[in-house]
Amino acid sequence: MSRYFFLNLLNRATSLSHLTQIHAQLLIHGLHTDIAAATKLTHKFFDFNSTSHARSIFFSIPKPDIFLLNVLIKGFSDNFQPLQAISLFTHLRTRPDLHPDNFTYAFVISAATSFGDARVGLLLQAKAIVDGFGSDLYVGSTLVDMHFKLFREDSALKVFDRLSNRDTVLCNTVISGLVRVCCYEDSVRRFWDMVSGDGPQFDSTTLIAVLPAVAELQKLRLGMQIQCLAVKFGFHSHISLLTGLISLYSKCGNVERANLLFRDIGRKDLISCNAMISGFTYNGEIESSVGLFKELVASGEKVNSSSIVGLIPVYSPFGHLYLTNCIHGFCVKSGTVSNSSVSTALTTVYCRLNEMESARQLFDVSSEKTLASWNAMISVTSILSACAQLGALSLGKWVHGVVKNKSIESNIYVSTALIDMYAKCGSILEARQLFESMPEKNEVTWNAMISGYGIHGHGQEALELFYEMLNSGIPPTRVTFLSALYACSHAGLVREGDKVFHCMVNDYGFEPLPEHYACMVDILGRAGKLEVALQFIKRMPVEPGPPVWGALLGACMIHKDASLGRVASQQLFELDTQNMGYYVLMSNIYSSEKNYPQAALVRQTAKSRKLIKTPGCTLIEVGQVPHVFTSGDQSHPQSKAIYAGLDNLTAKMKEAGFQTETDTALHDVEVEEKELMMKVHSEKLAIVFGLISTEPGTEIRIIKNLRVCLDCHTATKFISKITERVIVVRDAKRFHHFKDGVCSCGDYW
Repeated sequence: MSRYFFLNLLNRATSLSHLTQIHAQLLIHGLHTDIAAATKLTHKFFDFNSTSHARSIFFSIPKPDIFLLNVLIKGFSDNFQPLQAISLFTHLRTRPDLHPDNFTYAFVISAATSFGDARVGLLLQAKAIVDGFGSDLYVGSTLVDMHFKLFREDSALKVFDRLSNRDTVLCNTVISGLVRVCCYEDSVRRFWDMVSGDGPQFDSTTLIAVLPAVAELQKLRLGMQIQCLAVKFGFHSHISLLTGLISLYSKCGNVERANLLFRDIGRKDLISCNAMISGFTYNGEIESSVGLFKELVASGEKVNSSSIVGLIPVYSPFGHLYLTNCIHGFCVKSGTVSNSSVSTALTTVYCRLNEMESARQLFDVSSEKTLASWNAMISVTSILSACAQLGALSLGKWVHGVVKNKSIESNIYVSTALIDMYAKCGSILEARQLFESMPEKNEVTWNAMISGYGIHGHGQEALELFYEMLNSGIPPTRVTFLSALYACSHAGLVREGDKVFHCMVNDYGFEPLPEHYACMVDILGRAGKLEVALQFIKRMPVEPGPPVWGALLGACMIHKDASLGRVASQQLFELDTQNMGYYVLMSNIYSSEKNYPQAALVRQTAKSRKLIKTPGCTLIEVGQVPHVFTSGDQSHPQSKAIYAGLDNLTAKMKEAGFQTETDTALHDVEVEEKELMMKVHSEKLAIVFGLISTEPGTEIRIIKNLRVCLDCHTATKFISKITERVIVVRDAKRFHHFKDGVCSCGDYW
C-alpha cells in the first residue's frame, strides 16, 4: 500500500479508534516515519483532541521538518495547552537542524496569548525580531492580536504602525482589538479609513468586526450604512454579519428590525439565537425572550452560558423575580450556575431586586469569584452612589483610591460614578478634572457633570457643557435636558431655560416628562414670573401633577404670594394627600404674611390627617467621622462646648447686624422664644461643632436633609465672614458655598 492510499484514508477518518487503526497499519507497512503521513496523522489526532498521540508521533520521527513542528505547536495551542506549545518551541531552539519560520512564531505567539502572561509574549516578540521576522505581516498580525488580548493596546498599535505592507487581515485584527479594549470610537475610525480607501480593501470580516463598536456607541445610522455596504458587496447573507446587525439594532432600541433580520436567517445557529434572546431582554420584551429560549431548548439545541445570560433580565429586573428564580433553578439543574458570567448576572438581578439573601447565597457558592462577580455583589458604583447621597467625601475618596489601585479607573461606569460622587459631595472642581481626564464619555457621564454644575448653581458652566455635548456627537437624553433645565432654574436663567426646553421638543422630538414641565414652572416661578408660570401650566398638553404644582407652590413661598399659593396648594392637597411638605409650605406662606389664623388652620388640617413633618437633621464629617445633629439636639458628647460656642457666635453676629428671621415661626410664642427656636436649628449646631473641632481656616462642609431656611441661610453668611471660613452647605435642593459673607446662590434658592 502506498503513502497516497493512507493519506486518502486519513482524510476520511471519522473517529479516534479509526485513526489508531490507520496508525497501526502505517507501522506495519513501515510508513510511520514518512513525513507527509506523520504530519497528516498528527493533524487528525489534534482534530480529535488526542494530544498525547500527536506528541508521540513527533518524537518518533528521526528527522522531523519545521512544517510538522508547526502543526504540533498550533495543535497544542488550539487544544488549550499553551505550555506544551511553548515547551515545543523551546525544544526547537536546541535543534540545529530546525529553524523557526514565520508560521512557527505566529503559532507560538498565539499560544502565549492564551497563556495570558505578557512576559512570555514579549520574549517571543523579541526573538522573532532577532530572527528577522519583525516586519513579517503574518507574525505582526499575531503580535497585534496578542497585545490587544492582553489589554496592551498601545503596544498593539506600535506594532501595527511599524508594519508597512498592511493587509485586510491585519486591519481587521486592529478593528476587533480596539473593540475588545472598549476603544469603540477608534475602532470606527479605523473602519472608515478602510471604507474610504485609505488602507486595504475591506471584507465581510471587517464589517463583522466593527459592528460591536457601532452597537456600543448606539450609532444606528452608521449601522444602517454598514448594512447597505453588506448588501452592495454581497455579504448580507453571512450569518455572522446578520447576528452582528441583530445585536446592533437591539442595542439601538429597534428590536422589531432585529427580529426581521433574525427571521431572514435560513439555518439559525446558537449564536444568532443568543443574540436575539439578548436583544429581546435588553428591550424589555421578556415574553418574547422566554419564548425564543423555550423554542431553542425544545429543538434539542444545547443552550450555553451566553443563552442564559441573554435571558436573565439584568436591564429590566423589576417585576421579574419569579422568572429570575426559574432561570436560577434551570442553571442549577443544567450545571451552568457555576459559570462566572451566569452567576454574576443572577447576582446583579438579585441585588437590584433587593433580594440580598439570594444574592449572597449565590455569591458564596460560586467556585470562581471574578472581579465582575465581586462588583455585582459589592457594586463599586453602588458604594460611590451611597457616598454621593450621604455626602461622605472621605469614604468616597477612599473608594477612589481602591479604584486606582485595582486599575479600574478607566472603566467608564466607575469614572462616571466618581464624577457624580465628587459633585454631590461638594468637590465640583475634582469632578471636572476627572471628567476632562476621561478618554471616553457616554451620555451618562455628560449628564452627571451637567447635573453637578446645576446643583452647585453654576448655570453658565452647565449650559456651556450642555451645548458642547450636543456638538460632540453623543445624543442627549431626556435626563440631559432635565439637568440643563435644573441648572437654569437655580441660576435664574429664564431665557436660556426656555431655549433648552424648546430645543428638546422641537429639535430633538422628545415629549416632556412631568419633571421637565416642573422645571420650567420652577424657572419662571423663581424669577418672580408667577402668572406666566400659571399660564404655562394651563397650556400643558397633559394634566399637571404634583411635581408641577409643587414647583409653583415653592415659588409662591419665595415671593410670598398667598393667593396663587392657595391655588397650587388646593391642587396638591387633592393629588398628593400624604405629603406633609406642601402643608408646611402653605402654612409658612401665610405666616410670612402674618396671616396666623390661616397658617394654624393649614397645620391643624395636616394634624387631623395624621401627617408628620420630616424632622430636619444635618450631617458633618470631622476627621472622617460623621456626626448628625437635629434641632435643639443636646445628645452630642460635646454639647456644652457647642452651645457655649453658639452663644458666643450669636453675640458676634448680632454686633455685626444679624437679625433673626422669625416670620415662619409659630405665632403664639414670644419673640425671644421664636429666636431661640431658630437659634438651635440643626445646621447651626453642626457648623459650630465644625468650628470648634477643626483648625482655623479649614473648610466646613455640612449636609441638610431639608431645604435650608432663610434664617440659617442668612446666619451662615454672617458666620463665614466673622470666622473667615468657607462653609459649604448641601441642602435638599442644591449646594451653597458661603465665603466672606456671600453665598454662591446669590440668595436665589
